[in-house]
Amino acid sequence: MNEDSIRLLKECNSGAKTAVNSFDAVLDKVHDPALLEMLKGSRQAHEDLGNETDRLLESEGETGKDPSPMARAGARFKIDLELLRDGTDNTIADLMTDGCNMGIKQISVYFNKYPNADDAVKALAERFRSEEDTLLQKLRKYL
Repeated sequence: MNEDSIRLLKECNSGAKTAVNSFDAVLDKVHDPALLEMLKGSRQAHEDLGNETDRLLESEGETGKDPSPMARAGARFKIDLELLRDGTDNTIADLMTDGCNMGIKQISVYFNKYPNADDAVKALAERFRSEEDTLLQKLRKYL
């Protein structure tokens, strides 16, 4: 596996961990059962994709990439602050929409930054982007 592939996998791994942390911050605050199930399903999909990147990296003797502590703390602070201000499902959907948009943007940036990544790794990155986009579309009715 070439260096672009490893770098793209590490960024996908970090993004998956960031997403799971965000889901964990809101799940116990969701009121609507359908929204809760949707978010739980997407959380599981992100966790599965993250585990897949871990396995691929480990097969190359590499480790995953944790989100920076500052980014993790900043995201959690924003979520907690917004939910203190307004703990409705609309706010949760808004926060998760922002996260999806950021995920799509970051995956796209790294997808373009590492153009020589293996096709299989690019396909995995595209699955991340697709999961983000699918959740983004589903969240619209809760905004």
